[in-house]
Amino acid sequence: MTSPPRLLIIGCGDVGLRVLKLLAGRWRVFALTSSPARASALRQAGAVPLLGNLDQPATLGRLAGLADLVLHLAPPALAGATDERTRHLLAALARHPPTALVYVSTTGVYGDCGGDRIDETRAVNPATDRARRRVHAESQLRTFGRRHGVRAGILRVPGIYASDREGGHPRERLARGTPVLRREDDVFTNHIHADDLAQACLLALLRGRPQRVVNACDDSELLMGDYFDLAADLAGLPRPERITRAQAAERMSPMQLSFWSESRRLANKRLRRELRLSLRYPTPREGL
Repeated sequence: MTSPPRLLIIGCGDVGLRVLKLLAGRWRVFALTSSPARASALRQAGAVPLLGNLDQPATLGRLAGLADLVLHLAPPALAGATDERTRHLLAALARHPPTALVYVSTTGVYGDCGGDRIDETRAVNPATDRARRRVHAESQLRTFGRRHGVRAGILRVPGIYASDREGGHPRERLARGTPVLRREDDVFTNHIHADDLAQACLLALLRGRPQRVVNACDDSELLMGDYFDLAADLAGLPRPERITRAQAAERMSPMQLSFWSESRRLANKRLRRELRLSLRYPTPREGL
């Protein structure tokens, strides 16, 4: 009798918990956490909690050889242009590498594409340290895969949303009255429902090609303002105020402005053809 796969989840937050729900106890799953307080919740969700901290390499020794499959969902630290957390993780795994490793990155690595339709062959062009940290992590993953014969896949993920995800539904922003750009200044934005992303993570572990990048996004092509208009209509809330880019520079935070400085439309052919994901929520209209 074949034993079930053994999966190690690094950074088991909302998406990791959705992966556990999909597996429903069919796999043996371990989840790394730096918080002892989370151990009980992880155990109830179906994972074996492991205490360890990606900022403290000495705590990661137990990870080597623990699982055949590794799902890396942990974000980099909040400062700097490199991802030392991923470096520490890969150094620990190198002592007994897994069969497959999937890293959830961000579509922010592409930078501003001027609204062009792009696929995974587009060169990365990170404009912020936040995106540069992800590029550094991706490079480490692919080098690790080639060096150790591991199927190291990368999912580039845009905005994640779900009605039951903390901060994952635009109704909170709409309720605050946060404005959006007027149409002539607006940018294209991309999305994925958290449940579809969880499914994509599992399929990438099972079907992903070695060192392959996949855009994990839905089928929509929406300007950001239209996305929030749609959310407002579906939630029965007023549509947000439209402002000029000059007004935005006066009223919005640097973080908010950074999201309004990049525009791209992502192709998801690899997601559909290679991973064979059938999106449950092909556009935000269904997902919201």
